[in-house]
Amino acid sequence: MATTLSEAYRDYPLHLHHIIPLDFSSFRTLPDSHAWPQSNDDGSDDITSNGCYDNDEDGSCIPIIDLNDPNAMEQIGLACEKWGAFQLKNHGIPLNFIEEVEEEAKRLFSLPSKEKLKALRSAGGGTGYGRARISPFFPKYMWHEGFTIMGSPSNDAKKIWPNDYKRFW
Repeated sequence: MATTLSEAYRDYPLHLHHIIPLDFSSFRTLPDSHAWPQSNDDGSDDITSNGCYDNDEDGSCIPIIDLNDPNAMEQIGLACEKWGAFQLKNHGIPLNFIEEVEEEAKRLFSLPSKEKLKALRSAGGGTGYGRARISPFFPKYMWHEGFTIMGSPSNDAKKIWPNDYKRFW
């Protein structure tokens, strides 16, 4: 049994069609591979007064976890089990750095598909451009493209921006 992500990726490689997101600009109709069944959701999800995203009938919400809380690790585990998501506060990451990362993400994802594919994730790899690694476990593909970074993103950045990659060091 795989004990690290690298081992899991090696043991369960993806096929090329699991890696490459579709270029939706070339489609006139929604491909069946991405057409999920209609939900019963009326779209009325809303942010509650306590700052949570309330989309559960029992009133629970995506947890906001304070990293200064001594039980933060346990809360993160529970949030992952129940929601698969959580929001962190008191993480110590400066807002200007978060904004820089968001700008770089916009710059990356606004590139034409041909450019993004220069950093395509390998079938057994964990880093680079492509679909979510969990995509093959669902009956339809997600409306998603992603760029996974483990360690330094400079090697992938060199492939996409050979003359402008040093900001990623």
